[in-house]
Amino acid sequence: MIEAPVVTRALAKVFYDEARGTVRAVDGIDFECRVGEVFGLLGANGAGKTTTLRMLSTILKPSAGSATIMGHDVVSEPERVRRELGFYSASTALYPRLTARETLDFFARINGYPTREVHRRVEQLIARFGIGQYANTRVEHLSSGMKQKVSIARTVSHDPPLLIFDEPTVGLDVLNALAMLEVIRELRNEGKTILFSTHIMSEAEKLCDRIAVIHGGRILAIDTLEGHRDSTGKHYLEDIFVHYVTGQDDGA
Repeated sequence: MIEAPVVTRALAKVFYDEARGTVRAVDGIDFECRVGEVFGLLGANGAGKTTTLRMLSTILKPSAGSATIMGHDVVSEPERVRRELGFYSASTALYPRLTARETLDFFARINGYPTREVHRRVEQLIARFGIGQYANTRVEHLSSGMKQKVSIARTVSHDPPLLIFDEPTVGLDVLNALAMLEVIRELRNEGKTILFSTHIMSEAEKLCDRIAVIHGGRILAIDTLEGHRDSTGKHYLEDIFVHYVTGQDDGA
């Protein structure tokens, strides 16, 4: 039995930048995601959220520490890791000359979905996300909202137990952002474990079962919203965040 869907131990990533020298983008973080929860990484831009998620998804190799996805090590078992997760970010690109249907078929196959079940899975996703009218349209001709639907469907095409959403509402209008959050709720209700990064306080408040505050590459606190309120004496997540990051009250 696996310890937890996501486990990090002293996970770190160090870069060298000519202007800044050694940069510790992620500085020895420890956390675990529980089965069926939305676990939030809340931090400002540059806090280390995306670097952390890229290490977990095997895009970046850690400089130190360890991480496992569904019991598989991100360094020694990258192919197994990639089969167990779906990764979505606002910057995730689709292949413009593929149709929506071809996109889902392609990603289901390369992520190891059983070959004989791919057609059924693709049609199921097309129906679920309301893509039907545009299923045979090239991605380059789709609206931004429809591209969003195809991107989400692509992320879950191989039915992984773990889903990573990295700042998924960046660049979306209000209605599309709300639709994205509703999809994440639905996936959580289906039993998926979801790792969700954001700098938007209201998203974390509404969506996350537990919230990790990350700043300067370090995790400052992990708890439920109510737990954070009890620990800090603050009610609003914005004030809670300021309390952890600055180590002082905001005067409210």
